[in-house]
Amino acid sequence: MFASIISYGLAVGAVYALIGITYNVMFSASRVFSFTAGMLGMLGGVLGALFIKDWGINAVLGFVAVLACGAVLGLVTEILTVRPVLKNIEQHLYVLSTLAFALMIQQVTAIEYGTEAYPFPVLIPIDANSILAIVDQKFWLPVLACIVTIVGLEFLYRRTLIGRAFLAIAEDSYAARALGLPETRLRMASYALAGVIGTLAGFTGAQMLLAFIGNQPILNFYGFVPVALGGMGSNRGAVIGGLALGLFQQAANFLVGGIFAAVAVFAVFIVVLLLRPEGLAGASAARRV
Repeated sequence: MFASIISYGLAVGAVYALIGITYNVMFSASRVFSFTAGMLGMLGGVLGALFIKDWGINAVLGFVAVLACGAVLGLVTEILTVRPVLKNIEQHLYVLSTLAFALMIQQVTAIEYGTEAYPFPVLIPIDANSILAIVDQKFWLPVLACIVTIVGLEFLYRRTLIGRAFLAIAEDSYAARALGLPETRLRMASYALAGVIGTLAGFTGAQMLLAFIGNQPILNFYGFVPVALGGMGSNRGAVIGGLALGLFQQAANFLVGGIFAAVAVFAVFIVVLLLRPEGLAGASAARRV
């Protein structure tokens, strides 16, 4: 039982962490909390199954195609649902615009793909006698994707000029514009990057979560929890919060099960936010006097 809790908990926690990072990447570029992260995760699994299983595309090409679709959807999200809101005085309208877009994509997916949950194809054929078969790939693929993503983002933000430009926009968009940084293009690039990360989460976690449109609301909520636990804008915090959430959720499923596991997750979530409103890895906000 302990091994099952650890393996499944880390795997599903890595998916939650990637969705949390998707939220953060979009938020840091625009200060808009886009509710399309769960949609991207859902599409990562559905499109992956469609390309590889139904259309017979090679797994590598299918993977690249899914990430490309995610990047395009990220750009469309920025252009259609975020940019018009940023020009409006009532900027809280992003709640409606991004949520409406996500629901629209979900309904289109349901019409074209169906509402049933479908198994996801095995991506890497491994001999049962191989040492790699000790841990099922559906457990280590999301963890590997999470590690690669967080390391890649750290390198991008700390070691490249475009990454420093992303940080400048996130820190102070007005000052960044005054310095001549192309805010709109950087925001579009951030949303494209978020689209890639979101679909990566759904693609690598689909063997475990299946290809199912019902994953959208689940990933939307459970992907938000690591952001709140780890601190808004903190990718490291999202990883810590996501893995902790996954482990606690699976332990609760084994110990109490059913609806009581969800209640336990909500209870701990509320307690943590009451004790540390800024999140586990967030910095306390300075108080003006």
